[in-house]
Amino acid sequence: MSFSLAKTLQRWRFEFAQTALALWVALWLVFIAFLFYPIAFMLQGAFVYKGQFTLDFFVLLMRDPSLSDALKASFGLAAATTALTLTLAVPIAFLMARYRLPLKGLLNVLILLPMISPPFVSAIAVKQLLARFGPLNQLLFILHLADPTNPPSWLDYPFWGVVVLQVLHFLPIAYLNAVAALARIDRSLEDAAQSLGAHGFRLFCTITLPLMMPGLFAAVSLVFILAFTDLGTPLVFGYDCVAIRIFHMVETVLENPSGYALVLVVMGLSVAVFWSGKRWAERWQVQTVPRGAAEAGEKAVPALIAGAITAAILLILFAAVLPHIAVILNAFADRWVMTVLPDRWTLQHFLNLLVHPLTVTSIRNSLIYSLASATLDILLGLTIAYLVVRRKAPLPNWLDGAAMLPLAVPGIVVAFGYVGAFANTPLDPRGNPVPLLIIAYAIRRLPYMVRACYAGLQQASEVLEEASLNLGASPFSTFVKVTLPQIFPHLIAGGIMAFAFAMLEVSDSLILAFEQTYFPITKVIYALANRLGDGPRIASAMGVLGMALLAGAMALSLRLMGKRMGDVFRM
Repeated sequence: MSFSLAKTLQRWRFEFAQTALALWVALWLVFIAFLFYPIAFMLQGAFVYKGQFTLDFFVLLMRDPSLSDALKASFGLAAATTALTLTLAVPIAFLMARYRLPLKGLLNVLILLPMISPPFVSAIAVKQLLARFGPLNQLLFILHLADPTNPPSWLDYPFWGVVVLQVLHFLPIAYLNAVAALARIDRSLEDAAQSLGAHGFRLFCTITLPLMMPGLFAAVSLVFILAFTDLGTPLVFGYDCVAIRIFHMVETVLENPSGYALVLVVMGLSVAVFWSGKRWAERWQVQTVPRGAAEAGEKAVPALIAGAITAAILLILFAAVLPHIAVILNAFADRWVMTVLPDRWTLQHFLNLLVHPLTVTSIRNSLIYSLASATLDILLGLTIAYLVVRRKAPLPNWLDGAAMLPLAVPGIVVAFGYVGAFANTPLDPRGNPVPLLIIAYAIRRLPYMVRACYAGLQQASEVLEEASLNLGASPFSTFVKVTLPQIFPHLIAGGIMAFAFAMLEVSDSLILAFEQTYFPITKVIYALANRLGDGPRIASAMGVLGMALLAGAMALSLRLMGKRMGDVFRM
């Protein structure tokens, strides 16, 4: 290498280091402004009153029996949802990963389908499905399993309605984590246990399950937090829990500091669960020797057993997509009264989406918000992942931790903090919520974008980057021409997912959008669902469009990322 080239490389590396440091500072400023500052504002509002430190607002919360009951209700929902989700996800993941089953390709697609719509959207159609003289009871009447003069009142048990919808929706997240945990197990440990006499269920409980624990702790943390802070589903079913209490406190956020105290309690519990999950995952982590392709083969089972396993999984997955089927039927139904299926069909509800001023505006708004937030996510996620993976900035683990923090801080907490922290400023959501909606969507989906870019950069060759630099290419040119093409599929996949999930974001949309002019799709779905007449049918039609969008996004992302799709949903 000539002296001039070496000097040029040295200068380029110095300039690149300065650029990386500037980006690192800019990222921390973003986190401080839109993640840490709202939390600090709520801390001040909850602990400081008239310039003095106080715990009175927390004391008032604990003395309010209705709030205590709401917290217990949320804990019950989260605990029941998490337990049932893991009970279904772990066996399905084990059978799918370890055995050669018919229709496995179809099963892998079907198991992701519940994610194409938030449980909030499905709840609208399911609520009609469970009415006293609704389709479910009509079917029971036909089968002589219920008395037509005294039909079961399923809506008298909103707790289980919310739990079932949450379980079916969060099942894919737990499944992806369980499959990833199984993929990291060294099968030689199981072979050794088998040679010592351990087989079947005993082998699974003593060897396989403990080795899966890091991934399962991650699944438990994510599912528990999502269920604990879910706003939309309890809102539709009218089940009183802490998320609904926070939602109703938004209007008095500046006058009643008790709202800050309640939000901080929820955030503290969520962060504690998240931190405990990560800590236990690290404690249970076992370093094993990576296995070869031959060791990872699927076991063949007799055709009858394989068919029975496939049928059982199909039955569970049918139940998981049943709420989505209800949404579709409701969207196309012209009349659906006292029958199992609609007796008249129509496309009018979809046509109404094109002419109803509220729906047209919301679709346009959501497209703008989601495109802007996905673009922001791509820029932030790529920068964070590059600085962390390539160790180009100080404290990379801290930066990675800040990027993952939105997983632990629920969307309802962030949105509530924005309303208070940015009140009476140019970003006040009561005036124009667009900037904060875009930022909130981006912050909420940033962890998934970072993980998608992280997975791509781990596969990208650093040797090629070094070779490009040694041949005289600048760091920026190397990044654009060498690094970016290698991670482009992951970048696009993450961006598509960020866009699609932002289109159907619930908590931020319900809390931050005050005026109809700025309503996104989910806020309009909620507004229409509470309207008499054809409101629920139009809301279901909007839900179908959202499901189609998210299904297409997931299919494209799965095609781009392949088996590494599960990395997007890891902590």
